[in-house]
Amino acid sequence: MTQEETGLLFVISGPSGVGKGTVGAALRKKNKKVVYSVSATSRSPRPGEIDGETYFFKTKEEFEAMIEAGEFLEWAQYIHHYYGTPKKFVFEQLEMGNDVFLEIEVQGAMQVKKSYPHGIFIFLLPPDMEELRQRIKNRGTEDDEVIARRLSVAREEIEMMRNYDYVVVNDQVDLAVSRIEAIITAEHCRQERTYNRYIKWFKEE
Repeated sequence: MTQEETGLLFVISGPSGVGKGTVGAALRKKNKKVVYSVSATSRSPRPGEIDGETYFFKTKEEFEAMIEAGEFLEWAQYIHHYYGTPKKFVFEQLEMGNDVFLEIEVQGAMQVKKSYPHGIFIFLLPPDMEELRQRIKNRGTEDDEVIARRLSVAREEIEMMRNYDYVVVNDQVDLAVSRIEAIITAEHCRQERTYNRYIKWFKEE
């Protein structure tokens, strides 16, 4: 299968608390054709998170064994925990012609950019830093020290947006989803994805 015929890999990342999970869930609900890759993590589940749906929850030892076996498309260590994307599922879906979305941290996104340059990279941005701080605080799962550390990391990550193809501000979830859907449509309309397929018309005459 040629690159023009495979599905597209979309990578969404942004600072902790920006709402990647919320936007992703809304996009999946609205667009049933979108296939989301479930990431693995060594952190403990938060309330309401389900193993195999939200993340594949692994122990630190299990995760490190998967790294050694080369089972990840990307992986990163963030705030003392591992996160990674099992590559087998992603490549199978792309070969089937399905679009795949990854919700991953910035470190992981940069690894994917090197290993899979055909990906489309979308940076999710908060309206402002105060809103980001409030969103992290409202989780109620982290103390002030962890919140401060996350905000410090967020500033560094936001500077990385220059390495992305698109930037979407998550001011309202529905608007953010609409913007991402517009990106999906635009990417499927790029001439390099269709030229080789349709030029065959003339070769067959």
